[in-house]
Amino acid sequence: MDGSADLRTKLRAVVDQRMQTDPAHDLAHLDRVWINAQAIADDDANTRVLLAACYLHDLINLPKDDPSRHLASIRSAKESEPVLADFGYSTTETEAVQHAIAAHSFSANIPPETPEARILRDADRLDALGAIGIARNFSVSGALGRTLYDPSDPFAENRLPDDLHFSIDHWHVKLLRLPNDMLTAKGKAIARHRAARMMRFLQDLSEEIGAQLPPDWSNL
Repeated sequence: MDGSADLRTKLRAVVDQRMQTDPAHDLAHLDRVWINAQAIADDDANTRVLLAACYLHDLINLPKDDPSRHLASIRSAKESEPVLADFGYSTTETEAVQHAIAAHSFSANIPPETPEARILRDADRLDALGAIGIARNFSVSGALGRTLYDPSDPFAENRLPDDLHFSIDHWHVKLLRLPNDMLTAKGKAIARHRAARMMRFLQDLSEEIGAQLPPDWSNL
């Protein structure tokens, strides 16, 4: 087992004890983010920094409807410090991990300034797309008591999208727009591929509920 594999095992053990009961933000989510990060990382990325950032970025996970949601990544960054100290991370490494964690969040709106921060942000957002993105979207929406779609106007053709009440509206408001917001070339390519999977799902859904999917949903 190489050093990275051993460090990953130890990080997983630490976060496994601290993860909250949230199927969309569990240990499997962290594993997928790490897989995504490895797929899009380039030679400029520091593996130790990136690995720790992937596994510690959700130490504080607040519900989507929590008014302090935008502070979760900053609090996670602070919570990571003692963990990183236990694993022998230097001050420079710790600061790099903390910046990546703080900047990964959509709601925090912190510009990612390092390769590791850009990779983590893309890797985390990739997990909101594709087949797993569909599953996570409905899991989170169900936990918040949101309806799958508006029966009178499923694809918000004659109303403003409202993702506080309808799960599918969240695709229009945020998810299908993620590919254009990716910061890495590899991340963007994977994101577009996964978004295409989601569009195929929407086509099937529209047929099953007797609705027409508007053309503009393919151009978000």
